[in-house]
Amino acid sequence: MTNILEVENKIITLREQQVILDADVAELYGVETRDINKAVKNNPDKFPKGYIFILEPKEKSEVVENFHHLQKLRFSPQLPKAFTEKGLYMLATILKSPKAVETTIAIVEAYAKLKELSRVIIEVPQHEDDKDVQQSLLQRGGQLAAELLSDALPIRSSETSLELNLAMLKFKHTVKRENDDEIRQLKERLEELERKCL
Repeated sequence: MTNILEVENKIITLREQQVILDADVAELYGVETRDINKAVKNNPDKFPKGYIFILEPKEKSEVVENFHHLQKLRFSPQLPKAFTEKGLYMLATILKSPKAVETTIAIVEAYAKLKELSRVIIEVPQHEDDKDVQQSLLQRGGQLAAELLSDALPIRSSETSLELNLAMLKFKHTVKRENDDEIRQLKERLEELERKCL
């Protein structure tokens, strides 16, 4: 099952927009990249400007350099396509398999929770004079962070504490995991989430 953190890990910022590249969309949907691109090519009227764009060569180099999971694009002769949130919603109307439906729900949830978490973080300092409102916002931010993480943190045998510090919001979540490699990967995902939200 596709979880929110798995989707969140694929969201990158390009041209001041949060997008997911075609190769990552294909991975999330359990299809080949060519299938995603074929769906776009066969339905051009469903992907107007603002729904999808093709990366420039310089942008491709930057994403390959800055995002470890996109190293697979290094040797591809094709320029990747970037799907905006609208483009992903439209793609969901074309790909109708059970996996596509499940993934679309995870994508919608991830975008919504990341947006709300960003709004909460921005709003906290604006209510310095009203501690009750500020406390309520901090609690909501902690709840959103917990929701973003909960699907990816199965309870196992050893206990580990992870801390996420987002501006004025500090979130601590203790989980039990048995594999040190999983813990390292989770910490890397948390660091990426922290960078996206600041």
